[in-house]
Amino acid sequence: MKIIGIIPARYASTRFPAKPLIDIAGKSMIQRVFEQAKKSRCLTDVVVATDDIRIEEHVKMFGGNVVMTKESHQSGTDRCYEAIQSYDPSADVVINIQGDEPFIQPGQIDLVASCFSQESTQIATLVHLLTSKDDLFNPSVPKVIMNKANEAIYFSRHAIPYVRGKNESEWLSSQVFYKHIGIYAYRTKVLAELTALKQSSLELAESLEQLRWLENGYKIKVELTDLESVAIDTPEDLKKLIKFL
Repeated sequence: MKIIGIIPARYASTRFPAKPLIDIAGKSMIQRVFEQAKKSRCLTDVVVATDDIRIEEHVKMFGGNVVMTKESHQSGTDRCYEAIQSYDPSADVVINIQGDEPFIQPGQIDLVASCFSQESTQIATLVHLLTSKDDLFNPSVPKVIMNKANEAIYFSRHAIPYVRGKNESEWLSSQVFYKHIGIYAYRTKVLAELTALKQSSLELAESLEQLRWLENGYKIKVELTDLESVAIDTPEDLKKLIKFL
């Protein structure tokens, strides 16, 4: 099976312009993500998909694969589809690797790739056991509930499920919660279908594109990971990470 890892990387960002090129202990963010992804045992290849010549030149400088894509894409999913069409349309599976997680674990990539050993898998993603009250009630941390077949039922920025009859301080001790890890994998033919879908009401309400897929009847396979990943969304996140390092 040919599995291609694609790292969408935009230069423009409302909260953190030029984020892919920021320096983290001597290497750019995008170089660190690329090098971590290359350690995966399941990926046939890794490529950066960008809309900016500065990122393109930088990736070439450190020896990475890169393709240019349109500036107009609204999501990483759309950018991944354009990238795979120009880079390798014969790929069986595409894994969308977040470009702002410089220390993503190769094991996470391998785990989501393993979902496609089942022919029925259309889309796959990862979740992590949620243990922090701050995360539980933080709308920036999407939550997910699954069925017994480990398929996503719903994603929300709200804490789900609602625990009736309990004070919010008791929710974590009364119910198991999962937070969504933002890595997606798709069969290439399914990816083509997803990019043709119109935005849905639930997606617009929660600002979560995966709800569009669920509303249109696609199944999202979910695997549980015990590996944490750190995303850098703002300059403050970077300061915290550098202090930790």
